[in-house]
Amino acid sequence: MYHFIGIKGSGMSALAQIMKTLMFEVQGSDVDKSFFTETGLKEKNIPFFVYDEKHIKEGMQIVVGNSIKEDNVELIKAKKLNLKIYTYQEMIGNLIKDYKSIAVSGCHGKTTTTGILAHVLNNTVGANYLIGDGTGSANINNKLFALEACEYQRHFLSYHPYYIIITNIDLDHVDYFKDLEDVKSAYNEFASQGQKLIVWGDDENIRSLKLKNALYYGIGENNDIRAKNIILTSKGTKFDVYIKDKFYHTFDLPFFGNHLLLNTLAVITICFLEDIPKEEVEKNLITYPGVQRRFNEEIVDKTIIIDDYAHHPTEIKATINAAIQKYPDKKIVAIFQPHTFSRTKEFKDEFVNELRKADKTYILDIHPAREKQEDYQDITSKILIDNIPNSESLNEDSIKKLTLYKDQVFLFLGANDLRPLEQKLKNHLKSR
Repeated sequence: MYHFIGIKGSGMSALAQIMKTLMFEVQGSDVDKSFFTETGLKEKNIPFFVYDEKHIKEGMQIVVGNSIKEDNVELIKAKKLNLKIYTYQEMIGNLIKDYKSIAVSGCHGKTTTTGILAHVLNNTVGANYLIGDGTGSANINNKLFALEACEYQRHFLSYHPYYIIITNIDLDHVDYFKDLEDVKSAYNEFASQGQKLIVWGDDENIRSLKLKNALYYGIGENNDIRAKNIILTSKGTKFDVYIKDKFYHTFDLPFFGNHLLLNTLAVITICFLEDIPKEEVEKNLITYPGVQRRFNEEIVDKTIIIDDYAHHPTEIKATINAAIQKYPDKKIVAIFQPHTFSRTKEFKDEFVNELRKADKTYILDIHPAREKQEDYQDITSKILIDNIPNSESLNEDSIKKLTLYKDQVFLFLGANDLRPLEQKLKNHLKSR
């Protein structure tokens, strides 16, 4: 029996459901509060309880969510009984040993890339998958396993996959990594744990790693897999793919932004290596539905509301550029919630540079996550507002002022869930 401490977490819930599908005996515990993940657990008939040490028994194996503290009563009991305890990522690493696994890493784009890869593989040769937005699926007959591999606190070092994709390397998680070289050292170690590497070759940080067994994808001439003759329109992106300087196929996809082109190239490379027919690859790329909180769109009257997880300057740049490509005749109104004081402090100038590209910017209070305001007394959203032209603060009580804009594009940006705020805007738009 595997007991999950923190089973309602999006990743933990998905992992529990996958393991149940693969015939493992699974149960778990969490706080006495409803989460959207409960629906999937109930559908899979996975028992879950409120934290209580009585649920921890001899012979169990324990999976612990990354948010669980040492004072959790079930964790204390598990240690007292000397039970085998896995972290979330250790359990995944243990699970994928029986598969030809594909780990998608990168400071940006890994969730979307994993989502695209899972969709194409699952609809062609079949694949189990676990995505960072909390979605996952499994079939006991599948041979492939696609998963998102996060660099935070070097979690991805628990994985020893067959394929490793690296979408990019950038400085982030500055509450953990000392500097860019520290980030690069983590990726260098992770890359050594894979058998074949598929990496973005136009990234100088990746090139500096001097990787072995690597295929480089990108736009530059020194890549093994290249996108050429790229055409960006309000309908999508069309491009030719060349592999080792030999024409492979022309793809015409309803994707927007250079970042999605690059993510797609990584997926195409995996499919090529797995001998999946290029026509099947294109057909399934076209039907890719997207993952949660990545450029998710809704139209209210003629107003476009886009929800996106972007919380790093590089991601904000990609999202704004994609919106401009798709809606060239509309004004862009950005609503941004900074995520963590340390990230806001480290990237203040970069945030200012990217957000000023919107026609109007609203800034919410910083979401602290694991940090405390008293440790960053001089860091508030005001340091962004004071430096971004045509920007101002916003909160739930003042959301109605967004209705002054008609038929425009609203970009809700941030790692914290902004969908309740979006719903308030939708209600105001429908009632005006």
